[in-house]
Amino acid sequence: MNWLPTLLILAVAYLAVFLEGWCGLLRYCLGAQIDLLPALMVYASLTNGLASIVLLAFCGGLWFDSLSLNPLGVSVLPLLVTGLLIYHSRELLLRRSVFAQVVLGMMAGAAQPLGTLFLLLNLGRLPLLGWFSLWQWIVLAAGGGALTPLCFQLFDRLHDALAYQPVTPPAFRADREIKRGRL
Repeated sequence: MNWLPTLLILAVAYLAVFLEGWCGLLRYCLGAQIDLLPALMVYASLTNGLASIVLLAFCGGLWFDSLSLNPLGVSVLPLLVTGLLIYHSRELLLRRSVFAQVVLGMMAGAAQPLGTLFLLLNLGRLPLLGWFSLWQWIVLAAGGGALTPLCFQLFDRLHDALAYQPVTPPAFRADREIKRGRL
């Protein structure tokens, strides 16, 4: 098994969580911080195996919770459920279609905060909810939809740069018989 795609996904997830915590420009402009983890989960679910999905959900969720006010580990389960649902039906999905990527990214971007909210309410935590939360949820869903095709493009370029390219066979075959002379 090739672990390079999984390591690249985890590295991008770590960088994305760090940049979300460090740079607050979008948070101040839009009123919500766009999350890249659901878009990465869509990519991992459609292109990689089950190990990549579990590692991204576990590591990405813990990294995200360590830099937010969430209890540690509450983001892991919604990411994992989202990834497993997409992985389960990935044969039916058009993974190369940009429209399908946008729709799956929007669904994942909308489902992850709802799952986290559900877990927080069941844990007895009282998050701040109001009409502005609806705006934040819409921004997260739209951001997930916009970032998912960018994830596919980024990882396709990384794959082209770092993976071995297939060798094309030569036009001359060694097992071919050459008849010389007259007929």
